[in-house]
Amino acid sequence: MQSTVSRLLSRFAFASSSPPSTAASSLVLRLALSLARAYTVSAPFTDEVKEATTSPSESLDVSYGLNGALAARGVIVKEKVFHNLKKTELLKHGATSIDNLSGIPLYVRGDPVGGAPGISKAQFSKLLKQVTCHISSVSKIFVLDGVIGSPSNCDAKVRIISDNPSAMLSLSKILWETPSRAISHDSCPLTVYVASSMSSSARDILGFGSQASNGFAAADVERSSVILCGRAFANTNTTKDALVALAAPVIYARGGLPLSARLLLSGDSVILVFAPEDTFLRCLELHKLAISSDAGVILSSHGAAPFFHTTHSPASHVIKKPTSSVMVMADSTGAVPAVSSLSSGQAAYHFLAGYQDGKFVPAFLKPPSPIEPLELAKLEESKIPSYLINANDGGRHITGKRLLELVNSTLCDKLPESKPNAADSKVRDLKRKYKSFLSGKFIDLPEEFYF
Repeated sequence: MQSTVSRLLSRFAFASSSPPSTAASSLVLRLALSLARAYTVSAPFTDEVKEATTSPSESLDVSYGLNGALAARGVIVKEKVFHNLKKTELLKHGATSIDNLSGIPLYVRGDPVGGAPGISKAQFSKLLKQVTCHISSVSKIFVLDGVIGSPSNCDAKVRIISDNPSAMLSLSKILWETPSRAISHDSCPLTVYVASSMSSSARDILGFGSQASNGFAAADVERSSVILCGRAFANTNTTKDALVALAAPVIYARGGLPLSARLLLSGDSVILVFAPEDTFLRCLELHKLAISSDAGVILSSHGAAPFFHTTHSPASHVIKKPTSSVMVMADSTGAVPAVSSLSSGQAAYHFLAGYQDGKFVPAFLKPPSPIEPLELAKLEESKIPSYLINANDGGRHITGKRLLELVNSTLCDKLPESKPNAADSKVRDLKRKYKSFLSGKFIDLPEEFYF
């Protein structure tokens, strides 16, 4: 350790004796000081520290561990770093509530589904270098730790590093709180860099164009990193999409299934519901029972939980295992009855199709997603009773009240015995559409998956 610090200090001595290179020598000095303090202080790192400074004249109760952790992410603290501030503390530092902003583009590297515009490895590396240099140049850095999902064995820890207290105020409403030291002990934490005052230069250099005039978000699944430039932090949907793209592989590797679904509370029962966004938005009755308005659920052997924190969630975000799983499709031909009970193989088949009157939405996914839908079809291994609901009745969308009645009917034993008639020509036509799409989309479709 000492040799590493010595080499850095030697580099600083050389830089300071050379012709003017103030920025470079200053950066090397700050890095050397950060590493020196991180390795010479024996006190353990604590997440309870609210404010830390790196000025040599400051008290030694500084969180050197935090400074070292930031240095490992390319950010060198110039003057002060504030860690996990509460809302009142952020307000004292000038944070203001910002209205949700729309139209922020998201660029993703490592999205096999192809739901978002791509960004190259070289572009992301260039952008990351710009952002870390920018954050290293500001006098106050804000750090926030949180978590996506639950329980802890299949969640995704997140550390946000920002130049703006208002960004922290907005992003703190998204993440669940995490216990002390959770980030430093996690094997694969996600990192979010917020550079609120450098969107123009980054946009022009990377050629993102005028569509990113208010800012943009970029995610690299391989690096487990998200960059929010300009006012991108104020766009909740884009930020969540970027975080899900990064968190999904971590959650999946830890035994959880990241699903584009919602959880409904009906009495003492929990219902896992897959439905297109427009279907959910037009049904106020579902809204009232939904634990979260976002389509994002982690299903594990421990139960199910929403991805993100929400004021509508129960006090504990660890939810018990769903009583039933419901897929809402749309068929105007009358080939599919209002509600049908599905075997595990049928559930996987309809899940992969996500049929909506001629349009297929595999796994009901809201892109981007780095997990292939066929992997998510392991949902059927959960042994949750599954049902198919047809939201279209004779060419018209059923009412929200009727949809809720059908959803609740999956919890009782009074479900009508109603299945598609295999001899009906409309059923045969629909089955051909399914087969044509799924066989072309998924080459290795298991034989036990069927209509």
